[in-house]
Order: sequence, then structure tokens, then C-alpha cells
Amino acid sequence: MSVREPVRPGGRSARVQASVHAAVRDLLAEVGRAELTIPVIAERAGVTPSTIYRRWGDLQELLGDVAVERLRPDAEPADTGTLRGDLDAWLEQYAEEMSSEPGQAMIRDVLACNLDPTKSCRCRDYLRDQLAVIAARAATRSEVAPDVDVLIDRIVAPVLYRILFDIEPPTPVYCRRLVAAALEAR
Repeated sequence: MSVREPVRPGGRSARVQASVHAAVRDLLAEVGRAELTIPVIAERAGVTPSTIYRRWGDLQELLGDVAVERLRPDAEPADTGTLRGDLDAWLEQYAEEMSSEPGQAMIRDVLACNLDPTKSCRCRDYLRDQLAVIAARAATRSEVAPDVDVLIDRIVAPVLYRILFDIEPPTPVYCRRLVAAALEAR
């Protein structure tokens, strides 16, 4: 296992991370995954390859780190006025994004980061935070939401399973059925 330099918030470390992440995103769009190498990324980012190796260890860890940042939600879940509506809208959007080719690649990149389980934990936290917002919003409307862990088990896990292992991606109808079943089981 390689020794990685500690990540410091702000300063040079943040600038390096931002530059390397931007280089990876740009190169993925321009040349694709097959042409991506640490030296190519380093050149684009304006850093030495050794900087990338010290910080991320290898290409897969770097791709996983970039994927985790791309999986961070940009906004709070939509407020439709009801718990069911919020969950339906959120799960359908999540399933659509994660079923896309870029979404599937990001999931694979995060799962391939065997050396750093914190990446998958950050993804879990993003999901938990989104569902907690929906649950808190429901509580202000006097609706009772299932526990966040129950929602993960009953609506998120089946969708991810379908995305990773099924031929057909989860449909909006499938997502709505999962939400209905989770709410009925309360």
C-alpha cells in the first residue's frame, strides 16, 4: 500500500485537488477512459505524476475520488408537497442519473476503490442526507416518514441492484412501486 500525503483543507492541497479533478473530468469527456493515464492527467493539471501518485496512489483511486465528488447532490430534493411525491420524484431522478452510462461508470469507480472505504461511505452519507431532508420536510407537514435506513434498504438498494446487475434499468413505474411499498410497510 502506498503512503499518501495527508489532505489539508484549503491552500495548495485544495488547488491541486481541484486542478486534478478538473483535468480528469475534461479528459474523460475529450478522450475517454481508455486513454486516461496518470501522466496525461498530471500534464493537463499542471502537476507532476508523483503528486498524483502520492495523493491518490493509482488511477482507480483517483477516478473513485472524482466520482464521489460528482455524486454529491447539487441541491436539496424537490419539494412536491407530500412525502410520497418527494420520494417518487427523488427516486426517479436518482434512478435515471445512476442508470445513465456516466452514472454507472461513477458507481463502478467508487466500488473499485478497495483501498479507501471512505469514498463509498461519503456516497452513503450523500444519500442519507437527501433522504433525511425529505423525512424532515414530511415531519413539518405532520407526515410520518420511514427511518432513513429503511428507505435505503427498501428503495435505494433495489434500484442500485437493478442498475448494477439487471439488463433493464429501473423504470419510473418500478421506482413508484418501491416507494409505495416502503410507505405501506411503515
